[in-house]
Amino acid sequence: MNLDMINMKGEKVGVYDLPDSFLELEKGAQAVKDTIVSFLNECRAGTASTKNRGEVSGGGRKPFKQKGLGRARSGSTRNSSWRHGGIAFGPKPRSYATKINAKVKKLALKRSFSEAAQASNIIVVDDLKFDTFKTKEAAQAFKAMNASGKVLCVVADYEDNAILATSNLPKVWLMKASAINTYQIVWADKLVCSKAAVDEFVKRIG
Repeated sequence: MNLDMINMKGEKVGVYDLPDSFLELEKGAQAVKDTIVSFLNECRAGTASTKNRGEVSGGGRKPFKQKGLGRARSGSTRNSSWRHGGIAFGPKPRSYATKINAKVKKLALKRSFSEAAQASNIIVVDDLKFDTFKTKEAAQAFKAMNASGKVLCVVADYEDNAILATSNLPKVWLMKASAINTYQIVWADKLVCSKAAVDEFVKRIG
């Protein structure tokens, strides 16, 4: 598959040849779904906690006698049916992480990237470097490159100007090619990648 390669002014300067062996559009849909669910699960704090009847203070004395009052027996004012009682089956701190095999993660990356390429959502830039750290320059560059909506900006390595110039753009996510994951690719409307970043990504997945 051939992808147009442009400069930061939006001018076409060449063609990037994406190896057909790298593309995967027949299988991997379930791998993409499982990988994204696993990623979002790992983002959950898992710190929700409630007190059960054994952890709520008080309730040591039987509130009223067992028989003779014509009402349901009760041994504690801290059971779950009483006001100020404990919570029955409430949440406790836990990990929501789910294990995904490395091969499944690689397949999901390949499938999500292939779908983005097929949909013409990948913009390859010959040299993605910002001259200054100003947000205005970054915004103008993305506009010139026709990168609108949510943008995943992929670079081979972080540079100070790129980090500072994109940090105040709410819909731009700057990532290294060695660190991007399936969720970020699916999240983005456009992937703006330097040529060096695509080379590194192809090596990583190929």
